Amino acid sequence: MISTILLQAPAAGGSGIMGQVFLFGAIILIMYFFMIRPQQKKQKEAKNFVDSIKKGDLVVTIGGIHGKVHSIEGDTVIIDLDKGLKIKVEKSAVSAEFSKKANGTK
Repeated sequence: MISTILLQAPAAGGSGIMGQVFLFGAIILIMYFFMIRPQQKKQKEAKNFVDSIKKGDLVVTIGGIHGKVHSIEGDTVIIDLDKGLKIKVEKSAVSAEFSKKANGTK
């Protein structure tokens, strides 16, 4: 049994270097379309969401705090949690994914 497997091994490796280059290229292409490209798309959507935050939006921070945007000062956002209770967080701490779920949009 083992001798027949070993005898077949050199016949399978006869495809040459072009077959190996094609296989390696196909693996890289598959990794790009299934791993790298979706991650880049998600990062772009998150950046667009953070840039489009405006006063009055309902948001959720990455820590799970729900509130309404009171004002925006550069890279920080002041979120109104309750009457008179406000917190200051970085824009990057606002979660696009959770904010969309909280608002009922996809």
